[in-house]
Amino acid sequence: MKAIITDAGFASRYLPITKTIPKAMIPIGAKPVMQLCVEECAEAGIDEIIIVATPNTKGKEIYEDYFHNPAENVKALLEKQGKSERFEPVEKVLNFPKITVIEQDPTLPYGNGSPIVSAKSFVENDEAFVVLYSDDLILGSSDVKTLMDTYAENPGAKAVIATQEMPEEVWHKYGMVALKDNGTLSHIVEKPKTPDLSPSNLTSYGRYLLTPEVFEYLIPSNTGLDDELWTVDAITKLAETGDVMVAHSRGKWITTGDPKNYFMAHLEYVMNHTDYAEDVKKYVESML
Repeated sequence: MKAIITDAGFASRYLPITKTIPKAMIPIGAKPVMQLCVEECAEAGIDEIIIVATPNTKGKEIYEDYFHNPAENVKALLEKQGKSERFEPVEKVLNFPKITVIEQDPTLPYGNGSPIVSAKSFVENDEAFVVLYSDDLILGSSDVKTLMDTYAENPGAKAVIATQEMPEEVWHKYGMVALKDNGTLSHIVEKPKTPDLSPSNLTSYGRYLLTPEVFEYLIPSNTGLDDELWTVDAITKLAETGDVMVAHSRGKWITTGDPKNYFMAHLEYVMNHTDYAEDVKKYVESML
């Protein structure tokens, strides 16, 4: 199976750094956000990944360099210094599943569905494919694996979406899931203004398994809110014609969509997934 990982647009909330590098190249620990998404795919057995970079930026060039440049000069220097083990993380990156980097079609409308449409030729003849928004990180498990397992159990499904239970005070920030009587997706309520407008406590985020039928609805003329091309609008259309399965994440979803949430995601990753976590915990405690 293939996966599409979408870039984070121009990421204006992160300026000025994102005028030079894609937001998904900002580090979490010693790895960029994009690498953590790639690792989630690799863990699930994905064998080909298409990264869709923001057009008219250096994004494509930067991703190509990061995932494909063998950095022989760095390797040679480390060998000379007797520090070859420091190159091992680079070798891991170079041995990821096949990664193809493309740019989003600049003629498409603004919206999170446009990067998927830009990668259509890579997946339109497949039975199904996975989509990841690089804004969203999953810690402790692979949502891609959960999506694939759910689809394997329900091979007639039109799509599978990942969900996570969220507290009431944040429902207004996210897409909240409405279920049919059989537990499949009915529709998604985007950012309900008051809690009573939310159909459940389940939040949908950037992890989807889609079938090529989605491209019947992901077309430039089908823009929605704010004249954007929305993936969830197309998924809702799929739910009108068949079953869209709702999978519950076995990990923890955290977003890097803005600097505050990025910092908290970075801190949580460091404190739970690095070999220097205890030192960081002691330092945070000393500050408090």
